[in-house]
Amino acid sequence: MHQQPNQFDLLERFRQYEPRTAFVWKDVAFTYGWLLQRIDQMKNEMAEAGIERAIVSLEEDYSPYAIAALFALLELNCIVIPLDRKLVEAKKEEYISIAEAHARIQDVEEHAHMRVLRHEGVQHPLLLAMLEEGAAGLIIFSSGSTGKSKAAVHRADRLLRKYTNAGRALRTIPFMMFDHIGGLNTLLQTLSSGGTLYMLPDRSPAEVCRTIEHYRVQALPVSPTFLNLLLISGAHHEYDLSSLEVVSYGSEVMPTSTLAAWNEQFPDVRMVQAYGMSELGILPTKSKGSDSLLFSLRGEEARYRIVDGMLEVLADTAMAGYLNAPDPFTEDGWLRTGDEAVVEDGCIRILGRRSELINVGGEKVYPAEVEDVLHMLDEIEEVVVSGEPSGVTGQLVKATVKLRDCDLTLGELRRRIWAFCHDKLPSYKIPQKIVITEESLMGDRMKKIRIPQS
Repeated sequence: MHQQPNQFDLLERFRQYEPRTAFVWKDVAFTYGWLLQRIDQMKNEMAEAGIERAIVSLEEDYSPYAIAALFALLELNCIVIPLDRKLVEAKKEEYISIAEAHARIQDVEEHAHMRVLRHEGVQHPLLLAMLEEGAAGLIIFSSGSTGKSKAAVHRADRLLRKYTNAGRALRTIPFMMFDHIGGLNTLLQTLSSGGTLYMLPDRSPAEVCRTIEHYRVQALPVSPTFLNLLLISGAHHEYDLSSLEVVSYGSEVMPTSTLAAWNEQFPDVRMVQAYGMSELGILPTKSKGSDSLLFSLRGEEARYRIVDGMLEVLADTAMAGYLNAPDPFTEDGWLRTGDEAVVEDGCIRILGRRSELINVGGEKVYPAEVEDVLHMLDEIEEVVVSGEPSGVTGQLVKATVKLRDCDLTLGELRRRIWAFCHDKLPSYKIPQKIVITEESLMGDRMKKIRIPQS
């Protein structure tokens, strides 16, 4: 049986780090030596249960035990479906059905609860080929914040290739979810470099800031929406965040107002724009500067081109394919990302998702550019801009707003927005419809909840 070398090379790296602390979870330290022992223990338990060279859902949140289970499954040449343990059961069952899973694994802190499922055999040719080859892999479901979740199938050897060379050993908070490509990237990047992951009991601004202060955390990978929430909360004034060296952000377009506000508060923290997606992994990027939304791709692992306004990427870490969506690759192997982009000063600038583009009488409106202006208003805590059908212009711009502590009426807010935007945006980009909500506009993955365009 052909074995994929990269995951085992990573375990060999862990052996070099054995005495070091790999995780701090519930204020308890776990070493790399503990991790290696736990991987061996779980591998034996899984093999005894007949879980080998199989498709398996791992239904957990970030914990040392969940990470050990992930590596054990990869060593057993399994195709792993990481799922958030808090996901509703109906959604879990939907994902498990799409992925044609053989088994489910839950509650891995003590002895993992493993349930082998009955099914008539794997049908999808992509999964069938990987199982026959004995190729370990991952199935990553997209967030579905703009519609249906897509199941991206990755070969582990390709995805892990990025982590061959060790970087700096940093103290890092794994902010993104365990089932998110960004969360997996933080895990793999940190552990492959001998760093330490400080796992959060919750992802509130206060808890993030407390953890940074207490453990002198150096690196924080987050979403722009969370950075805005943290600044609004004022939690950064209550804690010492002087250890923080780098913040990487991604998963959605960063508002320039949020970036400027963050840089004003933390001028010595390096800001790095990450770029990646469930279909690509996280690509190596270099921001033009901490105050810039322009970035370039580093190294030879990925190349890009822009075709008809859309970013296309050719990358070693690209998925093998989807299970439940049309093939997004061009005939010559480039992935159509769905992101509208331009090149400025030799760098990439992401404008927004093509699926979110609003067409007002033939004029293009990117939600992010309108949101960027609305974020400047002190009265607005969160805002999501979307398109709504119009009998006159085809679509009109709609803004759904959550207010800070203020008593503005809808009419007052509408007048305030119009007065503020009239010299900052063309009239067709100014929201024609305003909706006030008391609900958060941020999803479980700490990014804005988008509504697919009709």
